[in-house]
Amino acid sequence: MCGIAGFWTDSGSSSRLVESARLMTDRIAHRGPDAEGIWVDEAAGLALGHRRLAILDLSPAGHQPMCSASGRYVIVYNGEIYNHIDLRRALEEEGAAPQWRGHSDTESLLAAVEMWGVQRALECSKGMFAVAIWDRVLKELWLARDRFGEKPLYYGWQGKTFLFGSELKALRAHPSFNATIDRGALSLYLQYSYVPEPFSIWEGVSKLPPGTYLRLRQGEQELQPVAWWSLKRVAEAGVSSPYEGSDQEAIEDLEKILGKAIEDQMVADVPLGALLSGGIDSTLVTALMQARSGRAVRTFTIGFHEKAFDEACHAHRIAAHLGTEHTELYLSGADAIALVPTLPDVYDEPFADSSQLPTQLVMRLARQHVKVALTGDAGDEVFGGYNRYILGPKLWRRLSFLPAQFRRIVGRALTAVPASTLNNVLSVPARVVGVSLPGDKAHKLGQRMRFIRSIDDMYISLVKEWHEIDGLIVGRPIGPKSVLDCRENWPRLSSPIYRMMALDAMTYLPGDVLTKVDRAAMSVSLETRAPFLDRDVVEFGWTLPERLRIRDGKGKWLLRQVLGKYVPRTLVERPKQGFGIPIDDWLRGPLRDWAEQMLDESRLRREGYLEPGPIRDAWRAHLRRDGSFGHRLWSVLMFQAWLESALDR
Repeated sequence: MCGIAGFWTDSGSSSRLVESARLMTDRIAHRGPDAEGIWVDEAAGLALGHRRLAILDLSPAGHQPMCSASGRYVIVYNGEIYNHIDLRRALEEEGAAPQWRGHSDTESLLAAVEMWGVQRALECSKGMFAVAIWDRVLKELWLARDRFGEKPLYYGWQGKTFLFGSELKALRAHPSFNATIDRGALSLYLQYSYVPEPFSIWEGVSKLPPGTYLRLRQGEQELQPVAWWSLKRVAEAGVSSPYEGSDQEAIEDLEKILGKAIEDQMVADVPLGALLSGGIDSTLVTALMQARSGRAVRTFTIGFHEKAFDEACHAHRIAAHLGTEHTELYLSGADAIALVPTLPDVYDEPFADSSQLPTQLVMRLARQHVKVALTGDAGDEVFGGYNRYILGPKLWRRLSFLPAQFRRIVGRALTAVPASTLNNVLSVPARVVGVSLPGDKAHKLGQRMRFIRSIDDMYISLVKEWHEIDGLIVGRPIGPKSVLDCRENWPRLSSPIYRMMALDAMTYLPGDVLTKVDRAAMSVSLETRAPFLDRDVVEFGWTLPERLRIRDGKGKWLLRQVLGKYVPRTLVERPKQGFGIPIDDWLRGPLRDWAEQMLDESRLRREGYLEPGPIRDAWRAHLRRDGSFGHRLWSVLMFQAWLESALDR
């Protein structure tokens, strides 16, 4: 895992190119504290920069930027190619392998590019990566990103200079960068709590979408990413050709495929561990790791003093059963106050998944002991774990018979009682059906009832925070359309459950989950790996019929069966919690003074981005407990904190 940055401009001496490139790589030194490298093509006006976090081949043979054996290609690369030994073997069988200088995956990928071309090399690679490749013969710059968006890559024209990098702070460090906030992107951010691909918070800068590459030739200004892999196509193909084996065969096949992915991802020349939340996904990854390890796996957990949010006790019991070497840390409101000022620099653009706080702490905890950690991310999107996949269709079947006016009345009724009261009153029946924090979920649904006209509307309403965006942003910008706004381009899947899963994997997974994990981990120079995002695991997952994903009112049926071979069901069978925090209570308690300062009416007017009226209304209602507005307000607070940091630079 590393950080990359670079640019292509119309002119510049070698020393000036190196100087500007170093400004960029210095800003992402946290992504690669082990080494730095810069390479320039003075005649072309191009510079490539790299910061290295050494994981495989710790010797200088893995140093970047790296030139191909012929000298034609130069690469800077962030990530891991888990099957790079297979790439080497294939090249050797074809008689096309170079004289290997080391055993890094960078060298393997570069040799594949030289022999097969960029497209085939990407298609044959299994892993997570963001890569820039310079073709010295054709004077072409290639940028590419992995299938699911595990590794970030930003790019864009700033005047006559084309910039790219792993994080926005690298681009902003270049002298040509013009820091202008994109109000359309701000509109999308307030709706989703993250800025979705392909947009960024800065005008003129984009995120390269997952599974795409960009090819830039001299003199070109128009930039159009090309898909080299498509989750939409994989989902459609998998559903149209479903798995035909028995339940037992599916259990055995998944254990084999996922086990192979975990074996591949356990390869490292540095200490390795796992993030163990105590949920189905991270527990299964840890169990399969421990079964393949000759020593106790290091595991790490964050807990909360608020019992409704705490899973550390469950993780502790699971770790004891599996025999891992376990470490845990508890997060308090005081810890949150201390963490908040660091978030804008870590995430580099507005980002408002409140679980970013415990995520940040667990990464810090893990980095004290290991340099690589496996996670359970993406198990929900691939195997059907989110509550909305199960409860959404059931709820819509009941609500669809109600006229819109009555649905609005039901919505008001759901929010009339405080969420905390509903959590207590409904705790027993909610536990029976596998739902945690039922009051919070009832409030979220109630606030969205008036927007629902179909099950797809229901899905959209559940993944948005601010629905009535008009009047919230100064100037009322017409925001660009996200993937979720363009329903004509949605995957052609007849099942609403499959549509939700595919859309989550295309939007929420890269935009929120993987962004949160990458930035938190890399801020402390920790590499994370997600076995559920192995190409073979995902492609197998999308062939599974619904009965192997959701059964008896519970999601991830197949994962549960595999896990049952390693861990007693009594340790893992409980309502899904996620990695949430008590944000509502913290905003009324330890974070209240900070929030008051950020949401001050005169401050909002002076800054000129957000209209104070609806924000102050939500804040006052939240303090009165007239509804659950914590997550909605958190998105505003994170923008305010980011803006303060951005204006100070």
